[in-house]
Amino acid sequence: MLMAFEDALQEIKLSASCRVEKQKVPVVNSVGRILAEDIVATISVPPSDNSAMDGYALSAGDWQEGKAFVVSQRIAAGQTPEPLEAGTCARIFTGAHIPEGADTVVMQENARLDGEKPIFVQRPMEQGNIRPKGQDIKEGQTVLRSGDKITPMHVGLLSSLGITEICVFEPLKVGILTTGDELITAGEPLSVDKIYNSNGPMLSALVAQAGHQVIHCLHAKDSPEETESALKTLISSCDVILSSGGVSVGEEDHVKGVLEKLGTVHLWKIAIKPGKPLVHATLEGVPFLGLPGNPSSTLVTYHWFARLLLSVCAGQTPVIPQAFMVQAGFDRQKVIKRDEFLRVSIERDGRAYPHAQQSSGALLAACESQGYLHIKANAVIESGHSYAFYPFTSF
Repeated sequence: MLMAFEDALQEIKLSASCRVEKQKVPVVNSVGRILAEDIVATISVPPSDNSAMDGYALSAGDWQEGKAFVVSQRIAAGQTPEPLEAGTCARIFTGAHIPEGADTVVMQENARLDGEKPIFVQRPMEQGNIRPKGQDIKEGQTVLRSGDKITPMHVGLLSSLGITEICVFEPLKVGILTTGDELITAGEPLSVDKIYNSNGPMLSALVAQAGHQVIHCLHAKDSPEETESALKTLISSCDVILSSGGVSVGEEDHVKGVLEKLGTVHLWKIAIKPGKPLVHATLEGVPFLGLPGNPSSTLVTYHWFARLLLSVCAGQTPVIPQAFMVQAGFDRQKVIKRDEFLRVSIERDGRAYPHAQQSSGALLAACESQGYLHIKANAVIESGHSYAFYPFTSF
């Protein structure tokens, strides 16, 4: 019996755990790494009230219509001001510290000069044009949490707190196995009974894009002996193993049998299209996920299942892909008994239209599409009805 799509996701998520150690790295080199500890701000940002623009700092209570203010000091960003003399104003610039005794900044465009003395044409509001201490970050605030993946914006955030080094998880070591007598490596002479191995390079690229390390990318012919030998090599050196091909029920599909010999199979076959023959197992404590061999099936199951498994094993907080409700621009009355992921593009009318080729072996369809339209099991497709659209970029 096929396992439901959502149940398979939950099973894989709950069975996985972090498999990597921690290490310290410089913040400037941390993009793409997984944070291994919460980050709590030890300072406020900004550390003091400062001016949001060039202008004049004063006490709003000192304003009088037509009054020409004496400029008692000039304050640039990075300078420590003197307390403001009563009844005066200070010439101040963007980012400069607000002097004691001032509670507002009047932008320079709202002042006219009487000689060197500014006259403010409107009554200023208290706290006007002032960025208060801690407006962005307050001391003691948790700004990042263990499991977050560091982005360039995070690097800026951490640097604004004066942090130069953080604790992250070591990169996850991933092993990849492809299977099949028909596969040869790109660059070799091609005969009519062979095809080039696309899944190995594609999975290696997907794993690297996710920030993990590909330790081995092996290929085994369709024999139990070669499959077992390759898996033993990967078990000895990898944190997680991914494979493609050999997980169906044909006479030349040997992966599942070898898995049962080497470990424990938790899941086999899920109710999705493309991608039904998927195997989840544990081999001597190493998580294993066997993806189907057809390239589109490999891509779909990597996006939904392998990506999830790898993120948990890497210490990352699992991130649910971002879906957008999009109207279908087509009808289909035929009902599919599995959750289906159609490769579609969003056209000028804002509706989703399927690529003409939806075969599980057609990889060009994904390259010429923008994402997946998720059609739930046993659902018809009605033009104008909204369905969950997942851009490829959300993975």
